Amino acid sequence: MKLPRLATYSVKGEIRYGAVLEGGIVDLSARHAKDYPTLREVIAAGKLVSLAEEAAGRTPVHALGEITWLPPVPAPEKIICIGVNYPDRNAEYKDGQEAPKYPSMFMRSPRSFVGHDTPLVRPRASAQLDYEGEIVLVIGKPGRHIAESAALDHVAALTLCNEGSVRDWLRHAKFNVTQGKNFDSSGSLGPWLVPYTKEAQIADIRLTTHVNGELRQEDRTSRLMFPFRYLISYISTFATLVPGDIIVTGTPTGAGARFDPPRYLKPGDVIEVEAEGIGMLRNGVVDEA
Repeated sequence: MKLPRLATYSVKGEIRYGAVLEGGIVDLSARHAKDYPTLREVIAAGKLVSLAEEAAGRTPVHALGEITWLPPVPAPEKIICIGVNYPDRNAEYKDGQEAPKYPSMFMRSPRSFVGHDTPLVRPRASAQLDYEGEIVLVIGKPGRHIAESAALDHVAALTLCNEGSVRDWLRHAKFNVTQGKNFDSSGSLGPWLVPYTKEAQIADIRLTTHVNGELRQEDRTSRLMFPFRYLISYISTFATLVPGDIIVTGTPTGAGARFDPPRYLKPGDVIEVEAEGIGMLRNGVVDEA
């Protein structure tokens, strides 16, 4: 049986979580909020699968059209983003360097992300807002110095990210990209969590990004330079991974900055990030008020 997907959302001003079914959302927080106030506590308790199974036979109480989607994991301790993880991305830099020995990475703040169907915000400071479609691992089991052989045991769920970047602000300093990666509401996460149950779910996923219906990015997870097992093991060498931590695993070639001339996002554009077995994350674009 295909498990329902789990989402965080707001309805009539209240933040809830529930299971997404064909006809709408089953409100799981109504029954479980005392024990698990948010999906982060559900993840920490190892209850994603059991709550999804519980919801499978119930009747939705909220139509999808009446909710506002939110990033699925509220207040994660860490959002760790991986750069240059598909082989064609390394070639895009045209710097003559071989594939890197270790992954590039940086941190993002929760406030820099919105949910599914909420517009990304192009900031006043720059017109160079760009898209980056990515697959996300959500950590379910804590660990430090995790062996690659055991790494996937620490994954609770999968979701999607549009890891929006403000390109000129990535170059404001000599060594970091933090500024250009953390503008408020410049990226998105969601729309939901797909409970992780087996490696076949992630071994060879096709990942695409469309802008206004045009295919811009396409690759497969089987081609990652730093596979999921390695990323979890490597990150856990320097940081304790905890339930709800988010690892954004890298984007394929084809972001707007790589076109000549560049094709940055503008108000009215629609970006759709899609991956087999996970779903589709869609966002528009508006200018900062």
